[in-house]
Amino acid sequence: MYKLLMAAVFSMVLVNTAAAQTVSTVTTDSTSNSNVETDANSRTIVISPPPSAISPGVGSSSSDLCLSGVSGAVQTQILGVSTGEMVRDENCERLKISKTLYDMGMKVAAVSVLCQDRRVYDAMEMAGTPYPYLGEIGDRASDGWKADPGRIPPIEQVETKDDVQERNAKVGAGIGGLALLLLLL
Repeated sequence: MYKLLMAAVFSMVLVNTAAAQTVSTVTTDSTSNSNVETDANSRTIVISPPPSAISPGVGSSSSDLCLSGVSGAVQTQILGVSTGEMVRDENCERLKISKTLYDMGMKVAAVSVLCQDRRVYDAMEMAGTPYPYLGEIGDRASDGWKADPGRIPPIEQVETKDDVQERNAKVGAGIGGLALLLLLL
C-alpha cells in the first residue's frame, strides 16, 4: 500500500511538472519620446537670529582695588554694540589711605585724609573735634580754619531719589532713541 501511495504522488508531481513546462513567448516593443524643460529660478531664505552683543565682563582680579566694573550692550537686527569700563571710587580710596596711615601710627594724617570729605568735616565740627589744620589740632586747628575758610572742603550736593530718577529717565530716553534709530536702519 505504501508503494501504491508513492506511485500516485509521483505521477501527480510529474503531471504538474509537465503542465508547468509550457513555453510562451511575449514580445513587447515600446518607443518613448520625452522633452523636459526646467526653469531653475529658486530662492533660499534663511531665517536666523542676529548674533548677540554681549557685555564684556569688567572686573578686577583683586578685591583690594577701589574700582567697579560697568558694562552694557545694545543689539538690533543689524548692529550690535557693547562696551565696558572701570569706574574709580574716590571715597573707597580715601578710606584705604586713611586706614594705611592709621596702621603706620600716623593718626593725625589719617584723620586729615578723611576730613577732605565735607561730610566728615561737618561731623567733626558737630562733635566739637575740629580736624587738623597744618599740623595743629584742637582749638588752634579750629582757629586756623576760621582764619582760612578757603581751605574748607566744598559742600557736596547730595543726590535725592528724584534726581536719580530724572537722570535715569534722560539716559533711558537717549538709549531708546538710539535703539529706534538703529532699528530703522
